[in-house]
Amino acid sequence: MMELLIDARHELGECALWCERTRRLLWTDIPAATLWSYSPATGKTLSWPMPERLCCFALTGSDDRLLLGLASGLAFFTFSTGAVTRIVDVEADIPWTRLNDGRCDRQGRFVFGMFNQAAHPKTALGSFYRLNLDLSLERLPLGKVAIANSICFSPDGRSMYFADSMTREIRVCNYNPCSGEIGETRTFVAADAAPGEPDGSCIDAQGYLWSTRWGAGQLMRFAPDGRLDRVLALAAPQPSCPAFGGPDLSTLYVTSAHLGMTAQERAAAPLSGALFRQSLDIGGLPESRFLHR
Repeated sequence: MMELLIDARHELGECALWCERTRRLLWTDIPAATLWSYSPATGKTLSWPMPERLCCFALTGSDDRLLLGLASGLAFFTFSTGAVTRIVDVEADIPWTRLNDGRCDRQGRFVFGMFNQAAHPKTALGSFYRLNLDLSLERLPLGKVAIANSICFSPDGRSMYFADSMTREIRVCNYNPCSGEIGETRTFVAADAAPGEPDGSCIDAQGYLWSTRWGAGQLMRFAPDGRLDRVLALAAPQPSCPAFGGPDLSTLYVTSAHLGMTAQERAAAPLSGALFRQSLDIGGLPESRFLHR
C-alpha cells in the first residue's frame, strides 16, 4: 500500500510533476483552480490561486515560469510576480470542452488533449493538440476524444502514449521526435486488460509506463510491449496522476480525487483526494520542459 504524504482532500488532484532543479513536486486541484507545491527537504507546501481551473501544466526553461493548461486555453505563469500571460484560446467554439491532460514531448513541445464536460455518457467532441516552440497551435491527427489522458513519451521520444478514458484503452503511436509527425497508431493496453479507467501516466527510465487506474485504486506498470509488470495499491479509489521525483527520481508520487463520490463512498475511503508516495528500486526521467524560442 502506498504511503500517505499529504491528506489534502482535493476534489480532483491532477498533473503531478517533479522539478529536478527546484526539487519540489507541483500539482493542481482542478476545481479549486489552485496550483500546489511540496518540497521534501523542508516539508513545506505552497499554493497559488489561478484565474480559472488549472487542468495541466509544464515546466519551462525558466524556474520562475510555468506553461499553464487552463480550462479555456494556454498561458504562462510567473511565480515571482503572479502574472498570467495568455497565449491562445483552445476550442472556444465548443463550449462543452476544456483542457485536460498534457505533457511535453522530448523536443520540448507541449502535447495536450481535451475533456467533454457534459454529463455521462460523454461523446468524443474535443481533439489532441500540440503547442509548438514558436507558440503555434496544431491539431494532431489522433481523432476526437471525450476524456484525454495518459499522454507521455518513450525515453527516445519515438512513441507517444495517450488514452480516451471513456474507452478504457491506452493507445500508442509512432512519433517522429524531430518533425513531430505522427505515424501508425495501435492498442497498447486493451480496455479489458486492466481494471478501472486509465487516467494520468508517466514513463520510467526503463521505458515502462505507469498508469493510474481511476475507479480501481491501483497504479499499474506496463512493459514497452504492453505486458503488465507490477501493481501498487493506494487507499483511494480514484488515483489520477503519477510522477517520479526525489533527488534520484526514485520516489513515485500520485495524486488522487474524491470527484463524484457519495458521502458513503468518501466515508469508506477517507483519504480520497490525498497525495501519496512510494520509494522504488526504479528511477524516473527528468520531466521534459517547454522550450519557447
